[in-house]
Amino acid sequence: MSLATFVVLFVAGVSEAAGRIAPLVARRPGLSRPFVLGMLLVGGVVEATVFALWPLTAGALAGLLPSAAPSGAVSMIWTPALAAPLLLAAVLAMPLIGPALHTLLVLGVGADLSGPLAEALGVSWWTAAGCLGAAGAGLAVSVELVRRAVVAISGARRPGVVV
Repeated sequence: MSLATFVVLFVAGVSEAAGRIAPLVARRPGLSRPFVLGMLLVGGVVEATVFALWPLTAGALAGLLPSAAPSGAVSMIWTPALAAPLLLAAVLAMPLIGPALHTLLVLGVGADLSGPLAEALGVSWWTAAGCLGAAGAGLAVSVELVRRAVVAISGARRPGVVV
């Protein structure tokens, strides 16, 4: 991957993390700026990593299918043009703008990735789209489980909840 691709993925990750951190900052206005900036950067790296792993995970899933071409590695990689729509998807992650729009745009990005992945693996477009969907859902569930575990371990509490 080129440096431009890394930058686009990182900015998309930071934007996605900002959409998830904004409600927390709104509920707790007393959070320090360095703490919020640290959460934003760590969240951005995590989200960018998930974005970067998405086509690789889908390629690994598609490689398990008997219809896949016998190639040792997936040659499909992110390019700035393929990753750029993630910026818009990440911006739409903002809760006030709408999770439904965010989901639709991520589906559009996945559909856009299906063509290059299908070519790289020698499978049909629908097979590549299914693998991208399964990989995206699996990565999303994994990250959400890690987020919940971190919140549980850190002892963070919801406002107004007495333990």
